Amino acid sequence: MSEENNLNNEENHNQQDTITKVGGMYKDWFLDYASYVILERAVPAIEDGFKPVQRRILHSMKELDDGRYNKVANIVGHTMQYHPHGDASIGDAMVQIGQKDLLIDTQGNWGNILTGDSAAASRYIEARLSKFALDVVYSPKITDWQLSYDGRKKEPINLPVKFPLLLAQGAEGIAVGLSTKILPHNFNELIDASIKHLRGKRFKLYPDFPTGGEMDVSNYNDGNRGGRIRVRAKISQMDKNTLVINEIPFGTNTSSLIDSILKANDKGKIKVKRIEDNTAAEVEILVHLPSGLSPDKTIDALYAFTACETSISPLACVIEDNRPLFIGVSEILRRSTDYTVELLKKELEIQLQELEEQWHFASLERIFIENRIYRDIEEEETWEGVIQAIDKGLKPYIGHLKREVTEEDIARLTEIRIKRISKFDIDKAQQKIEALEGEIEKVKFNLDNLIDYAVDYFKELKKNYGSGRERKTDIRIFDDIEASKVVIRNSKLYVNREEGFIGTSLKKDEYVCDCSDIDDIIVFTASGKMMVTKVDSKTFVGKDIIHVAVFKKKDKRTIYNMIYRDGKGGATYIKRFYVSSMTRDREYDLTTGKAGSSVLYFTANPNGEAEVVTVHLRQKGSIKKLKWDIDFADIMIKGRNSKGNIVTKYPVKRIELKEKGVSTLKPRKIWFDETVKRLNVDGRGELLGAFKGEDRLLVINSDGLVKTIVPELTTHFDDNMVVLEKWNPEKPVSAVHYEGEKERYHVKRFLIENEGKEEVIISEHPKSFLELVSTDWKPRIEVEFVKPRGKDPKPNLEVDLEEFIAVKGIKALGNQLTPDKVKNINLLDPIPYEEPEKKEAADYDVVDEEEVDSQGDEKGGADSQISMELD
Repeated sequence: MSEENNLNNEENHNQQDTITKVGGMYKDWFLDYASYVILERAVPAIEDGFKPVQRRILHSMKELDDGRYNKVANIVGHTMQYHPHGDASIGDAMVQIGQKDLLIDTQGNWGNILTGDSAAASRYIEARLSKFALDVVYSPKITDWQLSYDGRKKEPINLPVKFPLLLAQGAEGIAVGLSTKILPHNFNELIDASIKHLRGKRFKLYPDFPTGGEMDVSNYNDGNRGGRIRVRAKISQMDKNTLVINEIPFGTNTSSLIDSILKANDKGKIKVKRIEDNTAAEVEILVHLPSGLSPDKTIDALYAFTACETSISPLACVIEDNRPLFIGVSEILRRSTDYTVELLKKELEIQLQELEEQWHFASLERIFIENRIYRDIEEEETWEGVIQAIDKGLKPYIGHLKREVTEEDIARLTEIRIKRISKFDIDKAQQKIEALEGEIEKVKFNLDNLIDYAVDYFKELKKNYGSGRERKTDIRIFDDIEASKVVIRNSKLYVNREEGFIGTSLKKDEYVCDCSDIDDIIVFTASGKMMVTKVDSKTFVGKDIIHVAVFKKKDKRTIYNMIYRDGKGGATYIKRFYVSSMTRDREYDLTTGKAGSSVLYFTANPNGEAEVVTVHLRQKGSIKKLKWDIDFADIMIKGRNSKGNIVTKYPVKRIELKEKGVSTLKPRKIWFDETVKRLNVDGRGELLGAFKGEDRLLVINSDGLVKTIVPELTTHFDDNMVVLEKWNPEKPVSAVHYEGEKERYHVKRFLIENEGKEEVIISEHPKSFLELVSTDWKPRIEVEFVKPRGKDPKPNLEVDLEEFIAVKGIKALGNQLTPDKVKNINLLDPIPYEEPEKKEAADYDVVDEEEVDSQGDEKGGADSQISMELD
């Protein structure tokens, strides 16, 4: 038994050792693989902004560069000497560089970033280095080299890029455990920022995309992780039924954008008649809308439900010292600029060294020839003797040289040809030496003033290459679009009040309203419960439903008026409240929660209307007053958690509506959208004014119809409307009309006395018509007369309508304007008039109370009793 146990223990021990070894191997292999992907494939280096494949492509193109175009397939094949991967990855990387239109001068079909079309095969397209790349990317004398992967070639460790190329091109890559997404920035703005950095000034950098569009950079966060920008297409209205998209968001193309619009249309989020894609060199997508659809609302819907608005999360990750580094774009620019200064310094130092060497040898050459030292070697028979003779001959003349004379210098002197010695010109040699001295001084000056030299370098780059690289993406702040306000209502909502169901499939039950599949529905029941739930085909929300509607978040204008009995046999309370937010699918109690509580009266008022109701009590004991009125306007508006004011402690028989109320909220601003002739509160179109509950709109049509209406957002207006404004009952309306029976123009001024009634201000004669109408306090008109035959034309007549006729009734014919034949009647600028100020009583406003979160309700205490309570 013990031998068997020993065998088992030994076997288990061997298995454990094997698992440990294999686990260790996989751990090392994974780390090696992850490090390789991060360092050698996916993430760019901070020094030059290139990934290895990009750097090797640029190096190969420099080796092949002769000023002419090379086949891309040839460049790809040459790059494979340095890049240990397939030709497809090299070709794709090269196309991406070429499409950025900065380093590579392309020829042929390189694809289209606007339409998403791919490039032609590498054997059909050609490329060469751009002048910018030749000026900025290469400097072999200051480049550090390493052996290629097979040891046969040398390749640059980093290219000496003297420009913030990483930010200009952008970069994107997915490695193991991390990724990078650096957005492209504007060429000229990067240069300006570099100059500001060199001068010690602050700067701000924001992306700029080749596709244009608009962007909101409020949360860009300097390109660090956690930041976000919103990018939108540029959409404009061509006519009332057509929208045109001229610029698209970065990261999309016309094909994907159109697909997203069609999908949103199929889902019922928007309505589109058809789409035309006319994109060629520039984007042009025509979106045709069905008649009667608001273009402004559709534009918002395109941003809300399609790829016309996208969100981009930048993540700036680079390689520094063989380690990934998360860094902001401002710091990338600072380091790139400082790196450029360092490279410029190295180039100047090398240039200075070369110039000093040239000066040194030119001086030696002059001494050697001018003093005929070459004759000293005629008698020498050995190389050592020649060197010594020249060295001895030079010594009396080299005191001004800046370094010692080496054997290599003397060897170069022996290589001077006799022809050159015979034609040596001392003056020209001196001029050359002086020219070299001038260049040396200039280089030394630049080294002493390196920052100014770098600033001039960047300015020269902008001058030579900045033309045509202006910002394409507009920066602005976006308004948040609420999807529920712009979505097309493509479903119908039904309710079964008794059983407590709501949904879009209950077609046999009561119709409530149109809704969309993203709407929330608010429901109130007779027991004083409330719930908000998502639209669905069928949802149980509680029996005895008394009110159901589409819920609007953050809505404090819809006021609910409620009277309820607190528990079975308890007191009756009155309250006014709003519901601006709540937890979905959670049941809330609007009463105190006592068993048997019930709602006795309930209304939902979209503009805070407050009605008057009559309370009837049951006959009980010695109660004297069984009936009285309550005005909801006397009740303060609070949150839904308020208990309310006590109405009575006696049993209530019934509550009746006595008088409809008007709004008790602050005036609401209303605009008119001329395109679809609809009112809105979203700021689209012309501002008509701020409206209280009793305010009305004045509407006058060209057929003489005059009316005042309540400004409801659902109101439709006719195409022949000529006046739409907030009605001032004290301001008269002036009208010039043609009386068909009398065949004369008449003028009338009137006030509207019958509020809400439609009236016609011209006669029923078929030839009668309304010429013009004005709501100015002191209007003026100009009358042009028909020229009589054989007579001079009658001069134009200017008429002050206020003086011409007094204000009369709306049915009055008015005063005859003129007996002469009229050619035209024009409305002139009115006489200045200062409208009298109105003193209005202060309105109630919503009491802003903290909303209850999903953790639970906290009931407020009882409010003060109202004066109608009985003893």
